Parts: sequence; C-alpha cells; structure tokens
Amino acid sequence: MTALRTSLLFSLCFVIGRLQAAKVDTVDTYSSSMKKTIKAVVITPDSYTTGSELPVVYLLHGYSGNYADWIKKAPSLAQAVDANGAIVVCPDGNFGSWYYDSPVDPSFRYETYVTSELVAWIDSHYKTIKNRQGRAITGLSMGGHGALYLAFRHQDVFGAAGSMSGGVDIRPLPNNWDIAKRLGTYAQNPERWEQNTVINLLHLLTPGALSLIIDCGTDDFFFRVNNNLHDKLLERNIAHDYITRPGGHNWPYWNNAISYQLLFMRQFFSKPKQG
Repeated sequence: MTALRTSLLFSLCFVIGRLQAAKVDTVDTYSSSMKKTIKAVVITPDSYTTGSELPVVYLLHGYSGNYADWIKKAPSLAQAVDANGAIVVCPDGNFGSWYYDSPVDPSFRYETYVTSELVAWIDSHYKTIKNRQGRAITGLSMGGHGALYLAFRHQDVFGAAGSMSGGVDIRPLPNNWDIAKRLGTYAQNPERWEQNTVINLLHLLTPGALSLIIDCGTDDFFFRVNNNLHDKLLERNIAHDYITRPGGHNWPYWNNAISYQLLFMRQFFSKPKQG
C-alpha cells in the first residue's frame, strides 16, 4: 500500500510539473544591419499565460557556441525560468563575434543586433516590460564579456548585467578565440583592444547606475582577470555582487551559476521603479 501511494504521489507530481512548465521556442529574428535572419531561443515561464508584462533576461553563449547551447547544456534552466518569472532570450552570437560591431568585418554587427534589433523584435512579439528596469543581460565566457560590454555601453537598454567566467580582459590572450578577426591584431591595433575590453570601460559607470553580478571559478583561466575587475570596481565604489568558488571553465560550473544570476535579476526586477 505504501509503495502504491508513493507511486501515485510521484505520478501526480510529474503531471503537475508538466502542467506548470516553461515554454521553449526557437524563433527567427531579423538583423537589418547584417541583412540576415538569426535564430534565438526564447523561454517563457508558466506565469506568461497570466497576461502580465514580464521582464526579460538576455542570456549569451560562449565562444564556439550558439543560440541553443543554454537550453541543451543547462537542463535546470527552464525550471529556473519558471521559478524566477522572467522571459529568457538566448541569442546567436555567430560562434566568435564577441558581441562586437567589428571595425574590420562589416558582416559582424552583433552589438547592434543584440542591443537594438533583437530587443525591438522581442518587445514587439512578447509581452515584455519595455524599459531598462525590465531588462537584464548576462552570459558565460565570451558571453560574459559580451553582457558587461553591451550593458556598460547601453545603460539606456539594460538595468542589470552579469557575467559567468567572463573574458572581461581580452588583452592577455591576443591570439585566442578569433578576437583578432573582430578587432584586428593587437600588435597593429592596440588602441582598439584597449578601448574594447570590459575592464577598461569602468569610466562609463557611476555608482548605482547598473546592478552587477560577477561570478568566476577559482580554477578558471579567467579567474585572475575577473579578480582584477572586482578590485577596480571596488576602487571606483561601484556596488556589485562578486561570487567565487572552486570550479573551472565548464558546464557544471555554469549550470550552478545560472541559478544565482537569475535570482539576482529577479531581485533587481522586483525593486520599486524609479521615476
């Protein structure tokens, strides 16, 4: 009898879980600046059906990834979306765009795409809060760089930003991950590298302008540059959450980190709106 009750309870929980679950869509968006269609994953929480406008978190993939990475490799993501009640949008960053508008390759205009074209597309197709107080952006590795880079430069679009294992200083690795293809080589274009690395953009921030969360494992090859960014933010009195724990540059770490990122964004979204 006890075994039967346990089985029925498990079945009931499974059915309830299926009835209350985030919805995952793959959509075709259009970039007029690059004149092409770009796919994105959009995850809407179960609460989306209530009719209220919801906040949006833009979630960026890393180098060599694509729009489907997060939903395929982070199985807890859909559940976290339900728990936090925000729409999550996973754009495609074209393998190695670093989310730049490339000064050397006009076919790469991913800053314009994410901050302008994609945001406008999402706002026109979903019930969203259409201001910076209802938008956040985060990502892993290349996407961690991209999230902070875009948020720092577009504070009118995003009110909160995060980074997981982010490449927040691109200068120590000038021959890696196609960055030279986006900016030109460091040797020939040092000013571009200096002006387009996150750690050198802190002059764009004022205390309280952006809600920030930065997370990096102590075994990660980006740990040192993230620690440097943390120190520089402290020097400038820029409030931010900074999380470190044992872990490397891998999906087990990011599967853990995303829960903290979405919780942080939910707390930002729930703050009283400013005038």
